[in-house]
Amino acid sequence: MSKQSPVLRRLVELSAVALGAGLVLTACSPVQVGSAAIVGNQRITIATLDTEVTNLSQTVKLYPATVPLSQVEQTQQTLTWLIRFQINDELARQAGITVSSAQAQQALDDIYAQAKSGAQAQGISNVTLDLILAANGIPPNLSQEVGRYQAIENEFVKQANGGTEPAPGTPAANAVAAQLTKAHCQAAKALTIQVNPQFGQLNYNQVAVVAAPSPVSRPPGPAKATPQAGLSPTC
Repeated sequence: MSKQSPVLRRLVELSAVALGAGLVLTACSPVQVGSAAIVGNQRITIATLDTEVTNLSQTVKLYPATVPLSQVEQTQQTLTWLIRFQINDELARQAGITVSSAQAQQALDDIYAQAKSGAQAQGISNVTLDLILAANGIPPNLSQEVGRYQAIENEFVKQANGGTEPAPGTPAANAVAAQLTKAHCQAAKALTIQVNPQFGQLNYNQVAVVAAPSPVSRPPGPAKATPQAGLSPTC
């Protein structure tokens, strides 16, 4: 098993990202009817999102104590990952990165091994790949996409560090992580991502779909300024 990179560790721990609760119901949206999001020239349809959320929900139900995701969180995290996969593909295109099926499978195997070890250290038994993916808000049927996602990041790290992975915790690793964050931002910016307000809004700092403020529940009185941090690319 290969040494865990800072990038891999970040992916394994993504379930710690807290997403807001409560969907927003709006009558108007710049997103095409029937779309959960538009990423570049690709539509993520509501039908596709519904199918993938169902796939995630079926697994979450098997682990109610270990994966306490609400229905809203399942929807937002599933959409988050569908968007992240496309952002990473754009990152690969911009950086001239290609990965093989074997690289994707190895990356997935590494994720599972590292996450399984960590879960077992916390006293969780019978740790399956499906459990690991569900805990990160990822429909298990998208495991190959997860492997490809990680393989692309692995190659970016090596490319940015002159062909080898930097040792974790070193200045080189920190520098590469900053380059990767900027590359993700540039890829997301190039795709001009639109999220249907029914499902939330994209936070570019987290690269995650989060709850949008609801005009229906706004208290009476003058409207307060809505924090805009992370709601547009900063690169």
